[in-house]
Amino acid sequence: YGGMGLDFSYNIAVAEELGNIRCGGITMAIGVQAGMATPALTRFGSDELKRQFLVPTIAGDFVACLGISEAGAGSDVANIKTTAVRKGDEYVINGGKMWITSGSQADWMCLLANTSKGPPHQNKSLICLPMNLPGIHVAKKIDKLGMRSSDTAQIFFEDVRVPCKNLIGEEGKGFTYQMLQFQEERLWGVATALTPMETIIQETIDYTRQRKVFGQPVLHNQAVHFRLAELATDVELLRSLLHRAVALYVEGNDVTKFASMAKLKAGRLTREVTDSCLQFWGGMGFTSEVLVSRFYRDLRLMSIGGGTDETMLSIICKYMDILPRK
Repeated sequence: YGGMGLDFSYNIAVAEELGNIRCGGITMAIGVQAGMATPALTRFGSDELKRQFLVPTIAGDFVACLGISEAGAGSDVANIKTTAVRKGDEYVINGGKMWITSGSQADWMCLLANTSKGPPHQNKSLICLPMNLPGIHVAKKIDKLGMRSSDTAQIFFEDVRVPCKNLIGEEGKGFTYQMLQFQEERLWGVATALTPMETIIQETIDYTRQRKVFGQPVLHNQAVHFRLAELATDVELLRSLLHRAVALYVEGNDVTKFASMAKLKAGRLTREVTDSCLQFWGGMGFTSEVLVSRFYRDLRLMSIGGGTDETMLSIICKYMDILPRK
């Protein structure tokens, strides 16, 4: 379908390199295209669907977006309300999606919707939804704290008709497909955060070496250089966890626990690194002129998007069998 036929470890290598871009929004948009909106289509979609949607997406002719989150259901995927009711050979879609990356420019959406009234983990399906159909309304482009180069939209569906053949895989398997898709999304997100954190730490070292306070460089304070050494160590530990998870995933293992652990640690560590380093920049760190302030805003999303820290903790607890059984 136009791809290079390489395993997922190459995606992660690319994601780490994309971290050299000096903002988070571009990397995130590429990640949605390559590792969030397309894995389920690649794995479970029909040949016809792949040729219609995957081929132009890989070629860069189509922009894809992922329609999961709703105003009342962010990380709680099971609680989404958007419906796709089968009528003849079409689904009729009603509802809305929120915080959709690339939503205002996307050519198609990988949409998660309720296709029956069954149990919440068994009534959902993924559908390839062309974004030029009647009844699709891009309500607004959302103004955000960070990731400002990435367009994020609120979208509503009003009696949108799409052919049933646009269903990805089997009806009712959408929740399961999306959970599998989340593994790649979360690992990609972790990989994109490593290089920015390294860059911020190095730029902070360079700045505090030449910035003098009370007659000596800020870097020469033990509290400063010890803290930077500690942060650099934590980044390397996160990289090791990521690479272990990716190696297991490439071998065909379920890495939900490790992906969740890495995502949790990445969200917390990006906050720790950017906050600590910004403090060492003093007043300059509070301006828009330096990279650390941009990443302070951009990387804050790591603890929210793709599943909150709290959601990651719940998943980890489940896999450790320490939650009360129902």
